Amino acid sequence: MGTKLFSVCGAILLAATAVHAQEDEVPALTPKQAQTVDRLIEKGLNDDRAYDILESLTTKIGPRLGGSEDEARARDWGVETLESLGFKNVRIETFEMAFWERVRESARIAAPFPQELKITALGNSVATPEGGLTAEIARFATLLDLQDAPMQGLEGKIVFVDEVMTRTQDGSGYGWAVAKRSGAANEAAKRGAAAALIRSAGTSRVRTPHTGNMNYADNVTPVPIAALSNPDADLLGSAVELADGSVSVTLDISVRTKASVQSGNVIGEIPGKTDEIILIGGHLDSWDLGTGAVDDGAGVAITAAAAKLIDDLPGRPTRTIRVIMWGAEEVGLIGARAYAAAHADELDRHVLASESDFGAGKVWQFRTRFSEGALPKAKVYQKALRRLGVGPGNNQANGGPDVIPLVQAGVPAFRLYQDGTDYFDLHHTMDDTLDKVNPEALRQNVAAWAATVYIASELEGDYR
Repeated sequence: MGTKLFSVCGAILLAATAVHAQEDEVPALTPKQAQTVDRLIEKGLNDDRAYDILESLTTKIGPRLGGSEDEARARDWGVETLESLGFKNVRIETFEMAFWERVRESARIAAPFPQELKITALGNSVATPEGGLTAEIARFATLLDLQDAPMQGLEGKIVFVDEVMTRTQDGSGYGWAVAKRSGAANEAAKRGAAAALIRSAGTSRVRTPHTGNMNYADNVTPVPIAALSNPDADLLGSAVELADGSVSVTLDISVRTKASVQSGNVIGEIPGKTDEIILIGGHLDSWDLGTGAVDDGAGVAITAAAAKLIDDLPGRPTRTIRVIMWGAEEVGLIGARAYAAAHADELDRHVLASESDFGAGKVWQFRTRFSEGALPKAKVYQKALRRLGVGPGNNQANGGPDVIPLVQAGVPAFRLYQDGTDYFDLHHTMDDTLDKVNPEALRQNVAAWAATVYIASELEGDYR
């Protein structure tokens, strides 16, 4: 009995010692670094520089469609802004891309209940024939239902995918809802349909349709596609249910394309004591309907303002902080891929990367993509961010859309997840404007980013 008790107590002691040893192995900031983190948070919570940057971008430039003259003006604005903030090595890294823009778009129920429908063409959609087209509606509750439909029976019709998006805090409902943007047109084309309509990939309940990019499969003849506002999707669905016979819709879409135009990424740096790089930023382009305040002017402003707070500290950061305003994100991560290709030979010096691209809501969770051996470092960030109401998340962060090519190349990443409960009310709509941004939430973002990036610069060791 005594021997067994001793063995049990010994095992407990060994386990406690092991846990204590693991805790001892968790890296920590020095007292001076911890004080600096606290100061950065306090300054961030009282700093309106991000709002000023965002107001400047949305007022002086406005919508910034990838590859457009407006996006070119935005790049010049980006250079001027970063230089005025004191960033070094400010430059534009250009790349070529195909260009698409809308010219005209309209839709209406032609019969049996004539009335207008609010639509927006999806990016990269082909045009309808001159003067538009009128055809019978074939409604499908989900994209999966359309994919399961026979290959005959839809010839000459307008396919309508009426799939609803679920509202979530972290935006996870978007991942499957957005599949219909390309999927509806491609599945419709395979079956000989004349065009496609989708319920917007968004959660708004006003008559503002959500645009977004789509891509055609190689094996289909492209058909035009547009998104209905959610109330108009309800209307069209009700028309199909209440009609004694078929419902027909007239759709008219005109677009303009160019085979090659120039875009670019705007880059500025806070040089560090080493050539290791912490890469942060947001995407500079936006869709053409609103002024791109939430998507993603806010991300551009937050990361630039946070980096500036670190630049204001005495001395230089240990690692170089590189701020990037990615170009042409909305139309296919073109700037992101261009950056990854142009900097392929220095990606091993990219210690961490992240993008702010989920609006301007308060940060509520910190997620990582660190190696297992580097995971203890996450606790340092988690501890610092708790006072801002930011909790720990998983180790599956993608770093943000423009960081995905870097993650695929092996660059570790983190992401400061914002409250996106209402993000998809505004996303890719004409309602994406400055008045939707809460200055207090923007300041909390800056505080969280400043603390995180400072720790990334100063904490020893890598994350691979």
